[in-house]
Amino acid sequence: MKSTISLRIPSSYHKAIQKVAETENISMNQLIASAIGEKLSALETESYINERASRASRDKFEAALSKVPNIEPEPFDEVQ
Repeated sequence: MKSTISLRIPSSYHKAIQKVAETENISMNQLIASAIGEKLSALETESYINERASRASRDKFEAALSKVPNIEPEPFDEVQ
């Protein structure tokens, strides 16, 4: 289902959107819808990470870390 909204934006935004849409060879509508989707995804990801972090504990972290072998990394994995 699609909806139509009326949106007031500064003329500088309109010009920039138009220019980018032309450069990307997409409609302004596609560009705006994509930008909204990206922003919503970022906000939902932040919410998800915060929810997961609220369940975290130092004990669980240390228990997981204790299962990692204490060995030297391969030369290609070393931090320079």
